[in-house]
Amino acid sequence: MCSMSPLWTSAEIAAATDGVANAHFECTGVAFDSREIGPGDLFLAMKGEQADGHRFVAQAFASGAVGAVVSAPVDGPHILVPDTMRALERLGISARQRVDARVIGVTGSAGKTGTKEALFAALDRFAPGKAHRSVKSYNNHVGVPLSLSRMPRDTEFGVFEMGMNHEGELSALTQFVRPHVAIITTIAPAHIEHFGSEDRIADAKAEIFEGLEPGGVAIIPADSPHFGRLRDAAEKHAAKIVSFGFSESADVRCIDHLASGNGGSLITARLPGAMLQYELSQPGDHWVANSLAVLAAVQAVGADLAVAGLALADMGGLKGRGARHRLPVQGGEALLIDESYNANPASMAATLKGLGDANGDRRIAVLGAMKELGGQSASFHSALRAPIEAAGVDRLLLVGEEMAPLAEALAGDVAWNGKFAHCASVAEASERLRSEVRGGDVILIKGSNSVGLSAVVAAMLGGGD
Repeated sequence: MCSMSPLWTSAEIAAATDGVANAHFECTGVAFDSREIGPGDLFLAMKGEQADGHRFVAQAFASGAVGAVVSAPVDGPHILVPDTMRALERLGISARQRVDARVIGVTGSAGKTGTKEALFAALDRFAPGKAHRSVKSYNNHVGVPLSLSRMPRDTEFGVFEMGMNHEGELSALTQFVRPHVAIITTIAPAHIEHFGSEDRIADAKAEIFEGLEPGGVAIIPADSPHFGRLRDAAEKHAAKIVSFGFSESADVRCIDHLASGNGGSLITARLPGAMLQYELSQPGDHWVANSLAVLAAVQAVGADLAVAGLALADMGGLKGRGARHRLPVQGGEALLIDESYNANPASMAATLKGLGDANGDRRIAVLGAMKELGGQSASFHSALRAPIEAAGVDRLLLVGEEMAPLAEALAGDVAWNGKFAHCASVAEASERLRSEVRGGDVILIKGSNSVGLSAVVAAMLGGGD
């Protein structure tokens, strides 16, 4: 996004953070990772568990930083504050206070980043250069205020992803974002080891409604078994509740959808006071549902639904979250679907269904362990057998010790003899896949990020993309 005025002046930063500036400067960006610093940026010297950012101030200046926020004096233009983490929070709060923008918050057990990116695409197309969103998955106690601090003063639409793995986290984050519209994409047993039940996960996700601005809109999934729980929580804070999904009772409802020629979907949706037919570039029913949430939010902030439909048609795949790659291999070309960034039982089932719907001679699934499932981990991993078989998977590679219960079950079934392997490492999975893939194959690679299946994707792409 381009803006004629600076993102921050040293005087504004000092006022926002209750700090003291030793020199005047103007910055065009904000970062706390010295490796991400570019010309014109402000560097926040954060003290983390692993490293102290003050050690990298000189490196940040060498990379083009025009100033730094520090808790101890340094050589170069800086703002001296008592606590740099608190300074980042206050900078984010000040950024939110100074804009006259419609702000949307997004959370959910799956689909947060994709929905956030689709919303940004729709709003940026409607108001070019005036939409802002959190980048990557900056959705925690550091990423949210950082994303806010990067929001230009002339922003008209802001979209912020918020995540959590403990109760109370979203309650704090939503007070920073103060959304006019709050979306919950879905509820699933992600991080269930920290909660014990999906009901408690739903309650924790519903904390996002606590920060809604007066007159705010809550957007919730009509098809969720937790719909009533989410609705009851939203009613305490929202002036309006909008449901989305396939259910006949949904306010924003998918009337019909069918596969399109480019691998996505052609959708007919009914909204309050409107009908819209549009093409969605992303495959899968979960993406159809996410697109409905996007349309609900676009309508809620007064943007153009037809423009949103065009943006959804043009969206490319996100790295680690559904990006599709055509690979030249022995015997022709293979399709690789990169879902390596994250996994939980619901997203596994959804993407396996997408694999089953894909056109190909063989379907290969490389599945990594799903993390943070606690005492229910074995049963959740064993339960993957049903969606794997429903998808017609021809070759299966499992990675991670949590996959052992599934591997043991398949080993006892003669129908799976020679069709699957439980790999001891990501390297083994990568080697097996590269030796077996051939033209006409469709390959799904999915697992929790910490498993490291992105390395398999990189190897298949020849070292990265």
